Amino acid sequence: MDLQTRKGGTPKLGQSQSAQPVRRFESDLNNSLPTPEPERRALIKSEEAGVQLNLSELWYYRELLYFLTLRDIKVRYKQTLMGLAWVIIQPLTTMLIFTLVFNRFVKLEAGPLPYPLFALSGLLLWLFFANAVTNSTNSLVSNANLITKVYFPRMFIPAASVGAGLVDLAVAFLLLIVLVFYYGVTLTSHLLLLPLFILMMTLLALGVGLLSAALTVKYRDLRHALPFIIQLWMFASPVIYPASIVPKKWKWLLTINPVAGIIEGFRASLAGGAYNWKHLSISAVMTLLLLVCSIYVFRRFEDTFADVV
Repeated sequence: MDLQTRKGGTPKLGQSQSAQPVRRFESDLNNSLPTPEPERRALIKSEEAGVQLNLSELWYYRELLYFLTLRDIKVRYKQTLMGLAWVIIQPLTTMLIFTLVFNRFVKLEAGPLPYPLFALSGLLLWLFFANAVTNSTNSLVSNANLITKVYFPRMFIPAASVGAGLVDLAVAFLLLIVLVFYYGVTLTSHLLLLPLFILMMTLLALGVGLLSAALTVKYRDLRHALPFIIQLWMFASPVIYPASIVPKKWKWLLTINPVAGIIEGFRASLAGGAYNWKHLSISAVMTLLLLVCSIYVFRRFEDTFADVV
């Protein structure tokens, strides 16, 4: 009986002893293999579906915006003699010229801020805005080889030009800090709102840049008119002069100019002065409306970029 029991309890060869190691090996192999990522598919909709913002697509390609911005920074200062020093030289030289003309010759009153600091605070934001819009306008045409070869959100190309301008603004901001301590300006809690006005100017530059970039692909002569438009916009904004010297009958031009409200708010934060909340509210609303309209126009023309660029 013992022999029979022992024989009956012994598993057959190739049934249990060989199956268990095989199952264990397959289980370990399946656990070691990486989990395959879900396949990403593109859903193509007809024009009757309307313009699609596709925020999920922008988030999926978010790292591409970083690399495009880094590429623009490297290309801009590649093989330059002074590199990032040009970011400080440009506003510094312009500030010195305007100080000589408007402070020494014209004797222009700049309010609570010394005129060099007054002019530099306006020039920093304006140069960032002007350079970002100019670079964004030409970005799609100059990257035609990239647009026609691979798909990605085209909106990232003008946005990268704005992002590269923020790096220049951060470097040039060091010059503003030096002048603040040099003139002994009293720092107040209003400085906490400085990032808000920089953000507003960034959104405004992005909105104007997207709109001009989309229109430039179809109408190339906009590139030739843009420098003239930017120059007129500068003199229509209180960049080198205070808003207080503008006659009352022309005040409405400053009110509908979003750049004017942002620059005046930036200076009020720097000097610790009072804010014109009505003007700031109008500038904020116009900036958001312009950004939304620009995104709509850009998305509307985006499908034809590869064909006409």
